Amino acid sequence: MKLADLSTGPDWIVWIVFIILIILSVVLISGHGSWLIAGYNTASQEEKEKYNEKKLCRIIGIGMSVIAILLLIMVLLENILPAFFVYVFLGIVLIDIVAIIISCNKGCKK
Repeated sequence: MKLADLSTGPDWIVWIVFIILIILSVVLISGHGSWLIAGYNTASQEEKEKYNEKKLCRIIGIGMSVIAILLLIMVLLENILPAFFVYVFLGIVLIDIVAIIISCNKGCKK
C-alpha cells in the first residue's frame, strides 16, 4: 500500500500548509517573530530577559522548517512512499519537537 492510497483530501490543502510553514520558518529564522512563540509572547519581561530572543527564534524556525521539508517530501513522493511512512513522519516530528524543547532550554538561556 502506498501513501497515496491513504490520502483522501485535495492536495492543495497540504500545499497551503507547506507554504504557511515555510513563511513562518523564514520569519523565525531571520530572528523576528518572537510573538509567534507560544509561552514566550505571554511571559513577563523578567522571564523574557532570561532568553536570547534571536537564538530562540532561530531554533524554533529551524525545527519548523524540518517539519515543512518532511511535509514536502510526503506530498511530492506520495505515489512512491509506502504507507508506513506516516509513522516515520510522526516519529521524526516528535524527535524534532523534543530537540527544539531541549535546545531552547539549554542553548537559549543567557
